[in-house]
Amino acid sequence: MKILVCISNVPDTTTKIKFVEGNTSIDTTGIQWVINPWDELALTRALELKDDAANGVKSVTVAHVGPAASEPTIRKALAIGADDAIRVNAASHDAYFVAAQLAEVIKKEQFDIIICGIESSDFNGSAVGGMISEFLSIPSVSAVSGIKIENGQPQITREIDGGKEVVNVPYPFVAIVQKGIAKEPRIAAMRGIMMARTKPVKTVEPVALDPLTEVVVFEKPAPRTACKFIDAENSAQLIDLLRNEAKVI
Repeated sequence: MKILVCISNVPDTTTKIKFVEGNTSIDTTGIQWVINPWDELALTRALELKDDAANGVKSVTVAHVGPAASEPTIRKALAIGADDAIRVNAASHDAYFVAAQLAEVIKKEQFDIIICGIESSDFNGSAVGGMISEFLSIPSVSAVSGIKIENGQPQITREIDGGKEVVNVPYPFVAIVQKGIAKEPRIAAMRGIMMARTKPVKTVEPVALDPLTEVVVFEKPAPRTACKFIDAENSAQLIDLLRNEAKVI
């Protein structure tokens, strides 16, 4: 059994974003890039499945759509424990483009389980996983918080209103995972960092495809207003501000 984890290369969440080229692109100068947090948890769970020999997982591969500059992030995934990696040598224009490129990779490699984080922490589109399943005409399960393999068959736990749902799904399938899929992201040990230097990263060229969207302009959210301090005894002023200014009551 082979598992593929799709990973995104995103700015660290503490990064202060700046825009260039008339607010149509992000200024990447000085940005610290990391594995998308949801994808990092997905990779952790894939490696946990591989650790148990009874599950029959032979390899865990990571795949990414991005330029050569994203390879340090890929190497981090290899240091965490992935066996190998595939990088599609193209800028990630939009979710449709990324999903189409990853689907072509999957067609050639024939993976049994494809795991995607529910969204990326930069654009929060929540679209790539579902699009991959449509391109490949295979099942997908969303809101996944648990993956087990029982007697060779996958058992998926997903979050629903008021509880949890356990479903079975045939191979191959796409699991779109969210918080809860793993307790904590796995940390790369020194041995893993050393081994990552020699693990294979296959670079493939993208298939010809026109993006369906374009960035017109980026805008930052309006700055927060100054904090107002109210005397603890002045409840009337607090209620007035909440009602007439904040408009929350």
